[in-house]
This record gives sequence, C-alpha cells and structure tokens, in this order.
Amino acid sequence: MIRVVAPSRLHAGLFRVPGPVAPVAGERAFGGAGLMVELPGVVVTARPAAGWQFEGPLASRAQVFAMRFLMSVPEDRRRPQQVLVERAPAEHTGLGTGTQLGLAVAKVLAVAHGEGGLPSPDLAARVGRGERSAIGVHGFDHGGLLVDAGKLPGEPVSPLLARVDLPDEWRVVVFTPPVAGGWHGARERHAFSVAAGGAPDALRRLVDEALLPAARAGDSDTFGDALYEFNRRAGEPFAEAQGGVYASPEVETLIADLRSRGVRGVSQSSWGPTVFALAPDADTALSLVLRFRGRVPCFVTRLSSGHRVERE
Repeated sequence: MIRVVAPSRLHAGLFRVPGPVAPVAGERAFGGAGLMVELPGVVVTARPAAGWQFEGPLASRAQVFAMRFLMSVPEDRRRPQQVLVERAPAEHTGLGTGTQLGLAVAKVLAVAHGEGGLPSPDLAARVGRGERSAIGVHGFDHGGLLVDAGKLPGEPVSPLLARVDLPDEWRVVVFTPPVAGGWHGARERHAFSVAAGGAPDALRRLVDEALLPAARAGDSDTFGDALYEFNRRAGEPFAEAQGGVYASPEVETLIADLRSRGVRGVSQSSWGPTVFALAPDADTALSLVLRFRGRVPCFVTRLSSGHRVERE
C-alpha cells in the first residue's frame, strides 16, 4: 500500500487581480503569498486491485483527478488501484482542498506507476490544478512560507518566487466560523469579473521589504503585522462583491476581535471562511484556542514542510 499525506494550504491573498480589464502584455496575474500547515491535511492511499475503486470523502473528485492523471499514462502501463481518501476537509473553505486532493491522488498514482519523482508542477498540470494561484501546488512539495510570482498568459503553473522555512516553534491557530454560502463557482467568477482597484506593486513591496525579511529573521511580531496588512489590502479589489475587504461580516468581526486581543498575524485564507492566526509558540496558540473555542471552532496546527509518501 502507498499512502500520501499532504498538508493544507492557507492563502493570504493575490498580488494582481485581472478583473474586467485585459492584461498588459508581459504582465503576470494572480500571484500572492501563503503558507502550508499539517492539519487538517489530506491523506490518500492506493493498493493494487482487480479493478478501479474510489472510496472515502470526496471519492468522486478523487476519481476525476485519477482519470485525468491516467490520460498521461500509456494504456498498457495502467495498473488498477483501490484509491481511498482517508482524510480530506470540506472543499471551498479556504484550505486548498481541491489542489491538495488532486496532487495527492496524482502522487499516489505516480508512485504506483513508477513515476514517483515527478515534481508538483508536473502533477498539477496532469490533473488540471494551478489555474490561478500556485501556492498550494508548490507547497505540496516544499511547505513553509511561499511567494507565487503570478502567471503569464499560457503558463500552466505560476513559478515560485520565494520560499522560507519558518521557525519550528511557531504555531498556527485555524478558525472555521460558520458562514452560510461559499465563494466558489459562479459567485467566485462574478467577484473576479467586477474586481477593481488594488495595489499590486505595494503588495509586492510589503512582501519583499517586510514579510520575507521577518520570516527569515524569525521575527513573529513584524511577520504578523505584515501578514495582516497584506491580507487586508489584498481584499480591497473584491470589496464591491463582498461588501468589504473580507468575505463575510463574521470573518471581519473575528479578525477584529483577534487583533484587539493583541494577535498581530491574522488573515482570512483565500475566500474564507477559514481564518488563521500566527502564534510564536505552542502555549500562546493554546491560550487562543481556550479563549475562542466556545465561540468558533478552532484548533492548533504546526507548519508543514510538504507532503510525504509512506509505504506498507
């Protein structure tokens, strides 16, 4: 049996939102910054079988990803597998579940078919991930803090601009406020179509001059302030569609409450509703959970260094 254990992705925002205006030649779209955490994560296993089988949560999505991957494998080399999704968080909650599931399925089948050395951008291209952001694609292999350069027209996956291993003692508290509806499908496409404003150059400077240096120095306070500011400003192009810089009033209130209690590194992940807070150590993270768990589901997780492959 082959098991792939993949992290979850937390995305702090995009550099450049194309919106309704055609991009300038040579201008990269999307890009941004994010990080990878161990939990809730995605776990997929595969074992030889008489015929193809797909089981577990999101099994139908796993099957679609598997069929896409197999299109790149010669028919005479395809070996039927029993594919089990042991663990996967809900989709469209800001955790990058679709990309991590797609890459985990591709990886487990690549290993089963003797192609285990394929890097994550190649896996993503085979299963159709990385349409906009590539944080989760590169984070599947590397983990840590990642900065995505953005995509040029026709580029399958955005290149990785920078990556920093964050201090081992740092923790992340993940909050999942109950919010009706989600930002995906037609609602997401509409938000992109009416997106306006934003300051991509200022966001890049914020990453280059504050976020990355603080990450390299292990300065949690400066890193946290830069993370919060980056996320807040990255939400500005979507203010018309969202009714503010965050995806919902519940998210906005939670972030304001966390900041008022001295938590500096707070961010909505992607479209939410997931919110995450950086803590400099495990004790600080636990105190946050104890303070907020009666109000909103939350848990502590470690930063991830990328996926791993296990064999039994």
